[in-house]
Amino acid sequence: MEIILLERIEKLGGIGDVVTVKNGFARNYLLPNNKALRANEANRKLFEANRAKIEADNAERRADAEARAKDIEGKQIVLIRQASNTGQLYGSVSVRDIVDALAEDGVDGVTKAMIELERPIKSLGLVDVKVKLHPEVVVTVGVNVARSPDEAEMQSQGIDVIAAMFEEEQAEAAAAALEPDSEDEFEAATPPSDLAAEASDEVADDAKEG
Repeated sequence: MEIILLERIEKLGGIGDVVTVKNGFARNYLLPNNKALRANEANRKLFEANRAKIEADNAERRADAEARAKDIEGKQIVLIRQASNTGQLYGSVSVRDIVDALAEDGVDGVTKAMIELERPIKSLGLVDVKVKLHPEVVVTVGVNVARSPDEAEMQSQGIDVIAAMFEEEQAEAAAAALEPDSEDEFEAATPPSDLAAEASDEVADDAKEG
């Protein structure tokens, strides 16, 4: 289907461009969201008659978005979630979670449609997420998914929490392997001379008692 773009669409074109797209994309997204018009003669004339206003409105929205972008670009939000020792979440972080977290952090007006997240986040760590405030204004926010505020702070400093935890578990396992945990292990670790001395003392004690 041929359409006339009413705003810049990534990988398609800018305002006023006539492009060909799949019918489903046009009918289900572009046309109902007022991002384009069918490219027929009537709509071409309508667009040209209103081009100046359409471009002026777009410039105003872009300016507002650019002003907001200064307060949002580079912001980091923290989401505390339960996860396994391998870092896999018991659940996931969705677009709605990100929108809610931004709102709690004082960033209003961000909608789910503005969040560019290909798939839900399902593991601990830092993830850069794009927020499209306007078709021509895109900012990046950091999503810090951790099991506790302390771990979130570590991750913000560039520490791989899962790797650090794995190294700690290995160190604890190695230390435990070196510690005797039974009488047999203790005797095995005792020099033979010490065992002989202990046996002699026991014989002497028995003789005295007898």
